[in-house]
Amino acid sequence: MLSKLTIVVPAFNEEAVLPDSIKTLLEVENRIIDLQNIDPASNLLIVDDGSKDETWNIIQREHQLNARVDGLKFSRNFGHQNALIAGLTEAAKVADVIITIDADLQDDPNSMVEMVAKYLNGIDIVYGVRNNRETDTWFKRTSAGIFYKTLNLLGVKLVQNHADFRLMSQRAVLTLLKYQERNLFIRGIIPLIGFNTDKVFYKRTPRMAGESKYPLKKMLAFAWDGLTSFSIAPVRAILLLGCFASFLGIIALVYSTVTKLLGLTVHGWSSLMISIWILGGFQMISLGVIGEYIGKLTTEVKQRPRFTIEKKLG
Repeated sequence: MLSKLTIVVPAFNEEAVLPDSIKTLLEVENRIIDLQNIDPASNLLIVDDGSKDETWNIIQREHQLNARVDGLKFSRNFGHQNALIAGLTEAAKVADVIITIDADLQDDPNSMVEMVAKYLNGIDIVYGVRNNRETDTWFKRTSAGIFYKTLNLLGVKLVQNHADFRLMSQRAVLTLLKYQERNLFIRGIIPLIGFNTDKVFYKRTPRMAGESKYPLKKMLAFAWDGLTSFSIAPVRAILLLGCFASFLGIIALVYSTVTKLLGLTVHGWSSLMISIWILGGFQMISLGVIGEYIGKLTTEVKQRPRFTIEKKLG
């Protein structure tokens, strides 16, 4: 029996690139079908993450022209990670192998040929890994390097220079879907799944058109979600900070006692103010970090749906 392939494409306001992306992905999928004996019923599944432009209309038009182009439309914007989960959930019902790739096709779609070849040789998860970051700014390259190194030091085993371009077998996807966190960090969870894994290296290219959907603000929020979803290191840092502040307090107590005994009891206003502001800052930071974890726990306990599907095509 031939394996069926589904390519899942999350899309948010991608009217500028989507028609060309669909055409390119269908061409690559056709090549995979011809070269590697994949089911001719293989398809694309495009998830519209609450776009405000013509993205959904384009998906509908392409579906009418080619029944292999399917679509999901969210009732509002639920975020890139939830769009991926929705696509994987639907695709796993019928597909034997699933590839996820962003609509801008900065990740090389031709690499999917090699991914499928590895799958047919018994690999369950194939990571698409950039072999360069030439298209990124200096700031993005540097911050990305710090991000990967920090999370690896904290025990989060990420695949460096891998985003969300990957192949997964049906059983790997079904295992992923057993993780029910609302604050989902897919890149960190997939290495926990196990199974046979491999990598495909490719050169990342600039966007054909449109704007990046991950500006600095979203990148920082994504990094913070990844850190707090997988590590309690920030809370432990607060504990160490508290111990350090207590140590300074003991030193200040000894200093005050000595100056009192020596008759040097005149204290400066500056030192008092600095102490108050520093300790106050520590307390506010501590409350903020702990509050972040409490907020995530509240979200998990409520068990609200991660997304709402308004329409389906195919």
